[in-house]
Amino acid sequence: MFSGSIPALVTPFRDGSFDESAFRKLVDWQIEQGSSALVPCGTTGEASTLSNAEHHRVIEVCIEQTAGRVPVIAGCGSNDTQNALLHMNFSRKAGAAAALCVAPYYNRPSQAGLIAHFSYLAEHSDLPIVLYNVPGRTVTDLLPETVIELVKRYPGQIVAIKDASGDLSRVTDHRMGLGKEFCQLCGDDELWLPHSAAGGRGCISVTANAAPELCAQFQSAIAANDLVEARRLNDLLYPLHYAMFSDSSPAPVKYALSRIHDWMEPGVRLPLTECSETARKAVDAALVNAGLLGAT
Repeated sequence: MFSGSIPALVTPFRDGSFDESAFRKLVDWQIEQGSSALVPCGTTGEASTLSNAEHHRVIEVCIEQTAGRVPVIAGCGSNDTQNALLHMNFSRKAGAAAALCVAPYYNRPSQAGLIAHFSYLAEHSDLPIVLYNVPGRTVTDLLPETVIELVKRYPGQIVAIKDASGDLSRVTDHRMGLGKEFCQLCGDDELWLPHSAAGGRGCISVTANAAPELCAQFQSAIAANDLVEARRLNDLLYPLHYAMFSDSSPAPVKYALSRIHDWMEPGVRLPLTECSETARKAVDAALVNAGLLGAT
């Protein structure tokens, strides 16, 4: 269903409020540079500090500005099942192609609780679901056997997974349990290449915010089985992947975007703060290495 370089979009702020003008420019730039789909209101979009009204406006603007050029996978995750459903219902009406639903965080549900949560969402909305497993942030781990059970229960409803577990063996676990057609998307930029070799279709990426063209070219090289070119591009992108997490995300990627575009502010919402001087130096060096910023 989905493939390629898919940026998990930042949410630009200006004077503490959603900067709609900058976001529209970001959406257009991403599509022009080759991104194959867009994800508003994910972790990188600071969904956890958006009000529901802001959350829905960001999704609405993304869908409106995209104007059908690429699919929009709306971030709908919550640690409250009813709030996740609220986001899904809004996104369905707004025209999203799917909902990205993270495993509930903080509550620490069991695997049975995860099955109940995602089953409820699948049974109460017809918007396709992309599961999102990122135990480093949620603590809860969506185990392969749970993923397999959910997809088998709702084969036309739960259509993909973004896996940020860091465990590459899971790509094979999912493929062996669900078949090669099940859509697996990498959630860790630095593992994009081996994830693809194991059977992944692409990446929901932080780095692609700042380097959309390079990320799209990288995915094209993978799809063409051009390993030499894929490795060359991976070497350009690799320092940037790590620099994006040299401080609390998404502060580094917002700083990177502010270095590339004068219409992007680096600000994040509390409890996050703008990235440190050390992180800024790491980001600048990585941008230079990737050819996205001139050496200073």
